[in-house]
Formats: sequence, C-alpha cells, structure tokens
Amino acid sequence: MEHYIIYLGFLVAAYAVIANDVIQTLGTFMTSNAGMKWWLLWGFAGTILTVTLVYGWYINGGDVSYGRLSNIPMPNPLPWWYLLAPISLMVITRFGIPASTTFMILSVFSSSQLIEKMILKSVFGYSLAFVSAFVLYLFLTKKFESPASIRLMDKKKQRPYWLVAQWFSTGFLWSQWLIQDFANIFVFLPRQLSLYELVFSLGVILLIMAYIFNSKGGKIQSIVNHKSNTQHIRSATIIDACYALLLYFFTTMSTIPMSTTWAFIGILAGREIAISYSLKKGQLKKTYRMLVNDFAKVNIGLFVSILIAYLIQFLKG
Repeated sequence: MEHYIIYLGFLVAAYAVIANDVIQTLGTFMTSNAGMKWWLLWGFAGTILTVTLVYGWYINGGDVSYGRLSNIPMPNPLPWWYLLAPISLMVITRFGIPASTTFMILSVFSSSQLIEKMILKSVFGYSLAFVSAFVLYLFLTKKFESPASIRLMDKKKQRPYWLVAQWFSTGFLWSQWLIQDFANIFVFLPRQLSLYELVFSLGVILLIMAYIFNSKGGKIQSIVNHKSNTQHIRSATIIDACYALLLYFFTTMSTIPMSTTWAFIGILAGREIAISYSLKKGQLKKTYRMLVNDFAKVNIGLFVSILIAYLIQFLKG
C-alpha cells in the first residue's frame, strides 16, 4: 500500500508543481514564442531538464534535489494523508491560482524550524526581487518598454539577436529553477534514486511538460499575459535574465528550500510599478490593484499549506 502512496504522491506532485510553477520560468518564453510549434519549445525545455536532472543524480550519488532534501527525511512508513498536500496544490492549479509549491509540498514533511527558515528566505527573495526589478526598470523602461521602442523592436532586422539571447536566458533560468524545485517534485521518492527510478521519473516529467506546452501553459499563464509587453521577445529576455541571476544567487547562498513563486511575483511587481511610474502614471492605482490581487493569490498557497501541515500533525497524534 505504501508503494502506491509513494508513486501516486510523486505523480500528483510532479504535475501540480510543474503546472503551477511553469509560468515563472517558461511563461514569458511561451508568450513571446506563441507562433512557434509547441513541440519545439517542449524539446528545448525537455533537453535542459534531462541534462540538469541526470547531472544532479550523477554528481550527488542519486540525490536529484541538489541537497535540498537532506534535512527533510522520508517518513517511514508514509501515511496516506501526506497526499493531501499535492492534491490541494493540483486543485488550486486547476483554478489558475499561483501558489508557493515549496510551502504547499515541503511544509508537511518539514520541521517547524525548517519551515521558519524557508519563510524567511522566501520573504527575503520577494523583497530583493521587487527592489532589484523596480530599480532596474526605472533605468530601462523608457529605452526598452516605451511604445516607440516596442514598435522599433517589431522590425525583423532586430529580432534574431534577441531571439538567440532569449533562448540562452531561458535555458539558464530553467536550469536554475529546476535545481531549486526538484525538491518539491521528488519529495515523495527516496532521497537516492536508482537508475530505474531516475528513468521512470524523467519520463513522467517529460510527458507532463508535453501536456503543459500543448495547452500553452493553462490558466495560470494569464499572470504573465496580463503584464506589460511580455509578448515581446526583448522584454521577456530581460525578465528571464533578471530572474535567472536572482535564482543563481539563492542557489549558491544555501540549500534551504525557498519559494521561487514569491521571487517571480516580486520581479513582475517591481517591473510593473516601474513601468507604470515612468510611462503610465495615470494607471498606477490599476497597477497596484492587479499586483495586490497577484500577491493575494500567492498567499492562498501559504495559508493552505500551513492548514494542511497542522492537519497532518493532528492526524499523526
């Protein structure tokens, strides 16, 4: 029975985490390349995922989480109620609500001390992302995000350079996100995977990604689509590069898991306010409402994860 819980937990967690978090790393990529065949985009993302997963498994002795599950032991035995976390995340995802998958999935496996560290690191991540994006876009907005610059960007002679730059920035960002979030996907599996388990899990993840790319990101993709100019390759490239550098910083800082969703929302919020302040001051109130709505949606995941964590502690007793 426990084996069924383990593999069902992995399947549900893998779908829910990837479907909910895909907007962070591949959302702008899909939006700005909407005219391309979905399977080309999937092949690009799938290749980077395969290399990142296999490399981590090889250098870490079967640990594909890059050490982020080292302080989160696998319960033995694994009760059925641990499935409540990924199932809840899947329901939230189907409603198009972006949630912190780190809190939703890992909090039920973690001690209260580790949860506190995860929250502090995530709050710091949101704050640093917001301030960095705001300051950066105060300087970049008029040159890169104004209507005149966007019209110039639409000329074909400039597109190839930015197309190449975007694919490189997306590839780097995608690999850094995977290093952070493999812990959320693989928390239901043994901390050291066998070769069979590696191949099986990789195949499952690639199939889930194919479905998500074919459906163009699902409902959560609207979080990106509603932001200024994200359909333009240059704008998407700058967003991806900023986010990738931020995740790289946190990857090297410590192995404590963090909410990458909070960092991503922070970047979009800082960018959107800077653009509105520089170009659309009359729409600042509308921008504030949109960003507050995004942040409220994200915190639904935190609230649900804490609720589930307390419920599981009650069931344990």
